[in-house]
Amino acid sequence: MGPGALQKKLEEEVEAYKKIQKDISKTSGLRTQLDVQLNENKVVKEELDLINEENVVYKLIGPALIRQDLEEARQNVSKRVDYIQQEIKRHGNTIEKLEKEAEAKRENIAKHQQQLQQMMMKQAAK
Repeated sequence: MGPGALQKKLEEEVEAYKKIQKDISKTSGLRTQLDVQLNENKVVKEELDLINEENVVYKLIGPALIRQDLEEARQNVSKRVDYIQQEIKRHGNTIEKLEKEAEAKRENIAKHQQQLQQMMMKQAAK
């Protein structure tokens, strides 16, 4: 493989690495949003656990407040918390996978840079 081909391969690896870094950043942002939603929903769950059956619970649907059964509200919030926790776990796994890919790309980039430097030194020695 000549210096030109090796340089092209190096550039391709760098572009792939940049894309992976962008994906990591995007996924981390989504995970952060999910963490915020999880905390909000946990607060709502705690509030619903504090009230008794005599209290009235309303749900905002569009511009209207609709009366909702307390037990139904508790179940909905619990399901939402479970779902958000699953999504956080899924995003965490995705981030781990992307970080492993990024590490492999970094190693490839370093290897190609070293090969390119060696070729340049051999050509300079001639």
